[in-house]
Amino acid sequence: MRILHTSDWHLGKTLEGHSRLEEQKLFLEELVTIVEDQKVDLIIIAGDIYDTSNPPATAEKLFYDTMGRIANFGQRCVLVIAGNHDNPDRLEAASPLANTHGVILLGSPSSKPELGSYGDIEILEAGDNYINICIRHEEAVIVTLPYPSEKRLNEIFSAGWDEEIRRQSYSQRIGEIMKRASKRFRDHTINLAVSHLYITGGRESGSERPIQLGGSYAVESSMLPDAQYIALGHLHRSQRVSGSQKRACYSGSPLQYSRSEAQNSNSVYIVDLVAGQEAQVEEVFLKNYKPIEIWKCKGIEEAMEKCRSNSGRNVWAYLEIQTDREITQQQMKDMKDLVTDIVQIYPKFYDVEGQDGADQEDYQEIAIDELFKGYYKSVYGSEIPEELLTLFYEIVEEGEEKDEAETAEDQGA
Repeated sequence: MRILHTSDWHLGKTLEGHSRLEEQKLFLEELVTIVEDQKVDLIIIAGDIYDTSNPPATAEKLFYDTMGRIANFGQRCVLVIAGNHDNPDRLEAASPLANTHGVILLGSPSSKPELGSYGDIEILEAGDNYINICIRHEEAVIVTLPYPSEKRLNEIFSAGWDEEIRRQSYSQRIGEIMKRASKRFRDHTINLAVSHLYITGGRESGSERPIQLGGSYAVESSMLPDAQYIALGHLHRSQRVSGSQKRACYSGSPLQYSRSEAQNSNSVYIVDLVAGQEAQVEEVFLKNYKPIEIWKCKGIEEAMEKCRSNSGRNVWAYLEIQTDREITQQQMKDMKDLVTDIVQIYPKFYDVEGQDGADQEDYQEIAIDELFKGYYKSVYGSEIPEELLTLFYEIVEEGEEKDEAETAEDQGA
């Protein structure tokens, strides 16, 4: 069986207010081509299909149109799980229609698809966190765990505990779920797992919404099941899970989604599997249709020349300019007339002795808990007390749960 592993599409995401929809369309066209050329049997999308729980209609249409083309009326199987950005109920709403095309949509950790035959795909069995499918006479057992927050698991791990105990408790619970489900693995089946998690030690890019606030939602790699291949979502850099002897990989996002990802090479994984044998994994790199670039210039004139020499290029540009005077509105306009998609212009002022000014921090790239810790220390001159930090994490979680509930109510109205 040949599978394709991808994740973190974030359809509908913008870059400082600039739409990325055209790039996302180009990626999905490329994905369809890869699936067809590589003769893929099973496509796994490991969460964060959308960028928000209430995505724009254009993003949803793009997703469903692509699913139809990839599945091709059940000639291929597509398995989709929800990530922390996705609304589980909204993602699953189209399941009755999607199933007939061979597309399995799983929104919450307890989700199970309907059994039955759909084109060349048959869902033989579905239980707690696993499915057993047959694709053209090849069987696969897949451990499935869509993004497992406390709310979505309907369990509490944090009340009255310090950070380390919360983290251990959560990690062990995820391990228990996966171990129990992996008991369905058989010698004659292809054995897989898919989830949307933060595994301890994973290399972040900075643009991911932190699901491991304070480490509470971090999972040790030792908790992963003994599958032939484990398809993970959440981290935007493609990577193999460090410290793990198992074939556990993050496919990463298909586009560069922030300035912190400017050096990322985006890809999908093609995985060849035979029952009882080690997975053969190939990283297939994607085209970068509109790269993010950071231009560092010494002076306004050098910045203007940089814009002239790059006029007509299709890039997202962050311009950092060392200067001893203010950049005027007219100068900024002149730069943007030369390069249409300058995302931001950062002046870096020289100090009184003519030394380079310190970099201005881009606070959008810093996790919310790190911002809070920094604010507390700047005001009170000491590290934040553990009990106050615990309260902060609880408030953040309650806020995210409230947002999900309000979105669900809006959809039901």
